[in-house]
Amino acid sequence: MNDSLRDFGLNGIDPHDHPRAVRAWRWLHWILLAFSLLAIPAFYVELTAGSPAFLETGRVLYMSMFAGFAVSLTWILHLSRGPKRLLLRNWLDVLILFGAGASIAWGTSPWSSLEWVLRMAFTCIVAMRIVLSLRSFVASNRLLLLFATGIAVLALGGAGFYWLEPQVHTYADGVWLAFESSATVGYGDIAPTTPASRVLAAFVVLLGYGMLSLVFASIAAMFVGQEEKLLRREMHRDIKRLHEEIGVLHEELRGLRKAVSRNDPAPPENAHE
Repeated sequence: MNDSLRDFGLNGIDPHDHPRAVRAWRWLHWILLAFSLLAIPAFYVELTAGSPAFLETGRVLYMSMFAGFAVSLTWILHLSRGPKRLLLRNWLDVLILFGAGASIAWGTSPWSSLEWVLRMAFTCIVAMRIVLSLRSFVASNRLLLLFATGIAVLALGGAGFYWLEPQVHTYADGVWLAFESSATVGYGDIAPTTPASRVLAAFVVLLGYGMLSLVFASIAAMFVGQEEKLLRREMHRDIKRLHEEIGVLHEELRGLRKAVSRNDPAPPENAHE
């Protein structure tokens, strides 16, 4: 992955590691991203748990997340030549593994202040991993995919507000509130009032701001890429012209040498006597 992610604890695998581990990580980090997404429904299912069945559903989601991370990391560590270095490069995944394991035992609402802090910290870590994983989509040829992802965020956010916020009476109002939150507009016509909807609004703001940043970065990358193509074409034209001029100079130099050799008189036979 990009070296700029190293300080965030999600630096992937060393390209000089075992070839099998390098090949496996190309698709394994997407599997870890998919398991990370399980934390979102698990958090809200447990937060709004009105029955033991909801609580058990949240714990099953956390258990699936823990098992997915445990199996994936164990396998990649088995393939790697430097397991300890791999863990240090991806300490964010290690934190998510332990956080998912700890979340299995907790969950009975109402949560205490300490549990609120720990769960919010864990959710922020998961959100950070999701955003860092999606940074690889910053490319000019992935702009449509980013727009599709942004629409999906709005759709899911609207469904979440429709479920969690009493003032949202229709799905359209939920999508509108998700748009207001993600765009950081805040018209004030609808506002989150419950703890669950306020937490959702916070993450929609973070995801929306991140998605907007990715879209603008992709647009900028597209324009920069076009300028680089133009500069590259001009450079190739200049190099081709230089080659042609150098060829002409070689031909002129060769002609001058022939002319000099024809005009230069042969030395007399008794010049050395």
